[in-house]
Amino acid sequence: MHALNTQLDIILPEHLGIIPDGNRRWAKLKGVTKLEAHKIGYENLRNIAIEAFRRGIKYMSAYVFSTENWKRDKEEVDYLMDLALWIANRDIEKLNKENIRVRFIGSRDGLNKKLIKAIENAEDKTKNNSAGELLLCFNYGGRREIVDACRKLIASKVEPKEIDDKKIEQYLYSNDVPDVDCLVRTSGEKRISNFMLWKSAYAELIFVDEYWPDFNKAKLEEVINEFSNRKRRFGA
Repeated sequence: MHALNTQLDIILPEHLGIIPDGNRRWAKLKGVTKLEAHKIGYENLRNIAIEAFRRGIKYMSAYVFSTENWKRDKEEVDYLMDLALWIANRDIEKLNKENIRVRFIGSRDGLNKKLIKAIENAEDKTKNNSAGELLLCFNYGGRREIVDACRKLIASKVEPKEIDDKKIEQYLYSNDVPDVDCLVRTSGEKRISNFMLWKSAYAELIFVDEYWPDFNKAKLEEVINEFSNRKRRFGA
């Protein structure tokens, strides 16, 4: 699925996936702490999301904390948990004013009750917003999403003969969201690192060299133009 910007004859992705990589390398380059860089990176993510929705993109998902990120040092993990709490409690107001719906997609395992409550409140506060939907993939792993979906299938006592793509998709965290059309990774790395494995089955992959904090509106426009010029055949 895609949207057509008729004014510019540009085909927009309906669902833009972002792997915002390179915050820590950017911090070293700029002489700031990695913790400061994570906050700057989030603020850039918020601004890029607002711009994407203003351009007509309907969904944007971002890989903000993976299930593997728990392996990082305790100071960094604690800061990222505090940052998520600040986003859910405070920064959510900026997104709410932009009429953006916010969802935290991922497992709740390992999150403290205060953070879970804040996430639930943020999702409830923005659930009726219609300018665009921002999915923050937090404590998220693509394989974990599929495993959890299988567990729910088994718990629901679904007969094996009833299981197909559509049935599995019903049990994904992102079950009511369209597939990722365009997946962007920053920092020059060329891998998807366990991000939305199911939803990105036919995504157009775009890799850019800039570290995430330097990914700006002009780069977003380049990504949209690149996507618009791709020929998508879905195996046909």
